[in-house]
Amino acid sequence: MGPPACAACTYRGITLRRTHRDGALRRISALLLITVFLTLSLGARTAQSAELERFLRDVQPGDIFPGANRLAAPQGSPPVAAAFSGDKQLGFVFLNSDIVNATGYSGKPIHVLIAMDMDAVIQGARLVEHHEPIVLIGIPEKRIKGFIDDFVGLDVAKLVSSEGAEHDIDIVSGATVTVMVIDDSVVRSAIRIARAYGLGGLEPEQALPTGPKASINMTAPATTEDWIDLVGDGSVRRLKLTVGDVNRAFEEDGDVAAIERPEPGDPDEVYIELFAALVSVPTIGTSVLGESEYRNLTKRLKPGRHGILVAGDGRYSFKGSGYVRGGIFDRFQLIQGDNSIRFRDRNHKRLRKVAAAGAPSLSEVDLFYIPEDAEFDAAKPWRLQLLVSRATGPTDKAFTTFDLNYLPPEKYLEYEAVAPSVDAGVPAARSDIERAVL
Repeated sequence: MGPPACAACTYRGITLRRTHRDGALRRISALLLITVFLTLSLGARTAQSAELERFLRDVQPGDIFPGANRLAAPQGSPPVAAAFSGDKQLGFVFLNSDIVNATGYSGKPIHVLIAMDMDAVIQGARLVEHHEPIVLIGIPEKRIKGFIDDFVGLDVAKLVSSEGAEHDIDIVSGATVTVMVIDDSVVRSAIRIARAYGLGGLEPEQALPTGPKASINMTAPATTEDWIDLVGDGSVRRLKLTVGDVNRAFEEDGDVAAIERPEPGDPDEVYIELFAALVSVPTIGTSVLGESEYRNLTKRLKPGRHGILVAGDGRYSFKGSGYVRGGIFDRFQLIQGDNSIRFRDRNHKRLRKVAAAGAPSLSEVDLFYIPEDAEFDAAKPWRLQLLVSRATGPTDKAFTTFDLNYLPPEKYLEYEAVAPSVDAGVPAARSDIERAVL
């Protein structure tokens, strides 16, 4: 309840007086607030632009974008630098870490400069800064740079088209996390820029059909459901892979060395049975974790944050042992749209079992907290991508991936009508960027 509406009165022991100057003071206060807001916004954008500009200082236009002889000053949010040959615009140069999460094994961003032409084809990519311990102490940096060179020629528009182009990853053995983070961040940042600027015929995301905004109803009364019901209605999602499934996947990938070393055993034997659930949803969490563990989860999570349960059984572990040494889970990641999320040991809690009645006994039951700096919309579809490796030599490995798709059941959602709006991250006019030339 606000202060009483009077010229001079006492409110909670404080004397308030209103004069003819109050209106002017309120207007001045509003202007000051607007000024502060704009200053902070400009400061954030300037800092972001400065990061791209910092790396561009040491790069000749033609070195990052073949055929370019000048770059415009970084503009927009996220920032890009238009690349030109004379007066002809060739495309854009941008920094992966300005656009998507590029946090590597070290916990710090892996910075990669990317050049992309007007057809959404990557023309250049360069590692400009990193703090990866694996690279620093074990693996020659030239191997990582060689991996990054392979992005040249990648048709981003074709990659996201309905036909879908194959995108093979030549993972450097011993640097799985580093390479996967580089791949994720380069590809996803390129997709975002291509959409934002209409490169290769791609459309900005805000031009797609809009409707009522969905969110998880966190205030709905929780009910306790058994395992069969949870799996049946999609509250818990399942991926089952047999030995035969995994062998066929490597055969389809075409790696001869991997094909010659098939997974032994009965083709029908379970390789891994993987389960996932959004346990921050009251009914799912109460049922899967149990009331006590769900209360612990809600105490840990800040408002608007979420947690997932990942559980599995079979001969293959979705966790592996890498996280014990390095603190990061390198065998799976969560992907939603253009964002990918990797989990560290600080985002993890090991559980003893699934609490739901009728749940199977599983060898691995783990709770993961979505990192606070991660972009994640619990009401939208997401997927767990499982990375499976196979030794092909003394130090070499081949990799393939499998997806477990998750969509929260409709009964857990609530809707709020929203008016269509333009994404603030999409520049209002390309000419603004083209005018500022270095």
